[in-house]
Amino acid sequence: MDAAIELMGVGKRFGSHMAVDGVSLRVARGSCYGLIGPNGAGKTTTFSLMCGFLAPSSGQISLLGASPSVPGALKGRVGVLPQDALLPPWERVGALMVHWAQLSAVPSPEADAREALRKVGMEGAWDTRCHALSQGMARRVGVAQALLGAPPVILLDEPTAGLDPRVAAELRALIRSLKGQHTLVISSHNLQELEELCDGAAILDKGRLVRAGSMAELTAQAEQFTVVLAGGSPPPLDVIRALPGCASVSLAGGRLVVQLNGSGQVPEQAIAAVLRALLDAGCLVSELHRGKRLEQRVLELT
Repeated sequence: MDAAIELMGVGKRFGSHMAVDGVSLRVARGSCYGLIGPNGAGKTTTFSLMCGFLAPSSGQISLLGASPSVPGALKGRVGVLPQDALLPPWERVGALMVHWAQLSAVPSPEADAREALRKVGMEGAWDTRCHALSQGMARRVGVAQALLGAPPVILLDEPTAGLDPRVAAELRALIRSLKGQHTLVISSHNLQELEELCDGAAILDKGRLVRAGSMAELTAQAEQFTVVLAGGSPPPLDVIRALPGCASVSLAGGRLVVQLNGSGQVPEQAIAAVLRALLDAGCLVSELHRGKRLEQRVLELT
């Protein structure tokens, strides 16, 4: 894996408190990666270490081959949206964006600032003073500044916090469009959003890394699937259990959960066989999903 970001045994201590404890992970170039965990898990501290806002107490961090702790090493290469970013109230949005673009040595500051605002649907706020922005509008301006100069790495801490559903959906669509062209790291409590957007993720708890991997690995997509029945009587569970690739079957509340045996059978073949058996028995199927929900996995691990 060609890594854009690599943490190697990284720790961060604040007095006697170890906020991040020996975290090692790699983020592939062009991927969208999630940082997950409950409050106090170390997500924001890990995010701040990646950005260079904090220096690690131990271990090493490499971001595009550079250390975030070296002054200026990430200039123009990383765009950042901090969780609690505040805008100077009396500045006009356009002038502030141009100033940020100049600080990042963007070749065409005004043109780039206008384009970044257009991407987040805020082009009409160019002459608006920041204090007149709603919370959601201010958040979109914060995302726009992270896009200035099209940096190869973009780090977003709670990017959709405070946004109404329509704007949040538009921002998720923007993030999808950036995948492959940029490496994105998103820290968020919105696990459904991360499951939808991210290729992989790291789950933190009490400062330690408890699990990291692709989203398919984290949600056990190759290990089980669930069929939600809307009517009809399924065949005996022993019949389904005997189908190729099936290890165990349970049925409760109209939800048929099939554990796969990992025998080399392609999961899609087992899914097709089970659906065929259900449909032949006259069952109505309302839903099918692979693996476990990310929320369930996080609750199991933290």
